Amino acid sequence: MNAIDKAVSSDITLGQLLERLAAAPDAPLVFVYDGQPVKAGYHVTEVKAGAFSALDCGANPEAWSEMFVQLWDIDEDGRSHMPAGKFSAIIRKVSDHVRLDPAAKLTFEISDGNRPMALYCASSPHLAGDRFEVVLVARPSSCKPRDRWLVEKATAGSCCGPAASTSKCCA
Repeated sequence: MNAIDKAVSSDITLGQLLERLAAAPDAPLVFVYDGQPVKAGYHVTEVKAGAFSALDCGANPEAWSEMFVQLWDIDEDGRSHMPAGKFSAIIRKVSDHVRLDPAAKLTFEISDGNRPMALYCASSPHLAGDRFEVVLVARPSSCKPRDRWLVEKATAGSCCGPAASTSKCCA
């Protein structure tokens, strides 16, 4: 596991992001992805919220709410990075029209307008000097039954012995 993967140990929720940003609303908000910060003129171009129902590869039903924040990574008009308070105000404006779940899984979609859009999960914002940085890591595909099995296996070794897995993968 590399340093960036360690920085993003779990997905943050919309509520956690907004709560953290409220601590310093005037601080510039800088998203870092693929090892580089977004350009100073980035835009929040779209905010989507959805409730999803699915069946995973082990025939297990899944349900979750998720919010997608789309960022357009451009540099225009000599602007500086958006203040954290402005980002929060955009989200509040969206909540006037779209039901946003503070516990929703948070996914960022980013493109510079040339490369295809890519999906990222976010670390908790941290103050780095005078600015907030949010490290984004590409969101990989996964097999949920396998992921659950790995968690069970890890916790079984630290407790009272092996736990029986009831999930089948790719059945």
